[in-house]
Amino acid sequence: MSTTRPYAADDRGSDAGASEGEADVDPRAPEPVRRLALTGESGIVPQARDFTRQALHDWGWLPAATADRRAAAEDVLLVVSELVTNACLHAGGPEELRLWRSQKALRVEVVDGGPGEPALRTPHRAGRPGGHGMFIVQRLCLDWGVIRDDGRPGKTVWAELAAPS
Repeated sequence: MSTTRPYAADDRGSDAGASEGEADVDPRAPEPVRRLALTGESGIVPQARDFTRQALHDWGWLPAATADRRAAAEDVLLVVSELVTNACLHAGGPEELRLWRSQKALRVEVVDGGPGEPALRTPHRAGRPGGHGMFIVQRLCLDWGVIRDDGRPGKTVWAELAAPS
């Protein structure tokens, strides 16, 4: 795992260069947080991707004007798919998907009730099926990690991707 720091350095706390009351998102823009309950749902992975695609559209990431912007949106959709799939396969299913946006990054969080933690499969075997999800997440993201909530089972697996320029 890359880190256990629970929040992105650029969007959860005071920034050395920002004034105390300065927000990192435009207050007139659509809300910077989206949540999707997934407990007991079927077709969870496509539902999570559709929900994310709509948020990216609302936030102006889609439709993409350039190849770089299109790639950034596709990376977000792939990371959502991988994290939700991992929760389905290894943690009894996801409970919630959360998307947080700032001007610099987008954070994906998947909450589940499972006791384990995602890990890079070692040794990684590139030519074999399965076991690539967290390698994909690590390669595409600025950072990722796990938050444990005291007093409740489960965890939140999070990943942060750079906002398109």
